[in-house]
Amino acid sequence: MKIAIYGQYYKSEDNKYIKELIDTLQKYTINFVIEHRFYLAIKSEFNLQNTRTFKTHKDLDSSFNFMFTIGGDGTILRAVTFIRDSKIPIVGINTGRLGFLATIQKEEISNAIKLLLNNEFTIKKRSLLSVSTTPEIDKLSELNFALNEVSISRKNTTSMITVDTYLDDEYLTSYWADGLIIATPTGSTGYSLSCGGPIITPQAKSFALTPIAPHNLNARPLVIPDDTRIKFTVSGREDEFFLSLDSRITTINSQTQIFVKKSDFSLKMVQIKKQTFIKTLREKLLWGHDTRN
Repeated sequence: MKIAIYGQYYKSEDNKYIKELIDTLQKYTINFVIEHRFYLAIKSEFNLQNTRTFKTHKDLDSSFNFMFTIGGDGTILRAVTFIRDSKIPIVGINTGRLGFLATIQKEEISNAIKLLLNNEFTIKKRSLLSVSTTPEIDKLSELNFALNEVSISRKNTTSMITVDTYLDDEYLTSYWADGLIIATPTGSTGYSLSCGGPIITPQAKSFALTPIAPHNLNARPLVIPDDTRIKFTVSGREDEFFLSLDSRITTINSQTQIFVKKSDFSLKMVQIKKQTFIKTLREKLLWGHDTRN
């Protein structure tokens, strides 16, 4: 077995969990490589002599069985920029807060690795969004995909913006709002949810359009088929606006046309034991919990 390890940040309170991960991999003689910047952050804390590292997505190929991420859901969003279309499954170890994607709890690392070795897991595919623009934006030439959401929002103004929206070339509406979110089922429990969007189960073949603080209260979130081709143009008192793909942000202007569709590739997520999406929903959103009981 061959493993890639990625962490976005190093926190000293995570030491024992990182150590448990490394010790368990070494115990089972599992080959692993560590993302270079994360390696530099932790090498003085652990015995990592002769440990190989990776720097870009070009260093990862089909020879890797899994990528382990150490952090929260944001760490997984960053890890996707390394995995891209390589089809390496992600094993998310949650040392963050909420953990809708990183479902392996930090106290269960050793047991999770045993389950992987015994093939006691399933692979769940997650849809991504692909973005293109006219005119083209250099910043999107490679990293033009998003796992959670694509959002359009105001930049240098407190005034609302207008987002003209088309579905399969048919005019839908003009959202007068702080912005608009296009969320995947994975992203439906993120930014979109906080703006009143619906929760969509990961295997549903749908996307959600969720306006951000719309001026017209009848502008409600809309669920659409994931084979829909979406087009936007934006206007407002200022000429520049933010276009974000997960946590990556670029600037567009009123002459920019934005095209969003389902990506040609999907992300593989490892689900172990009985940590299903429904169980995660129930636990993270405290469904069924009553403080009176």
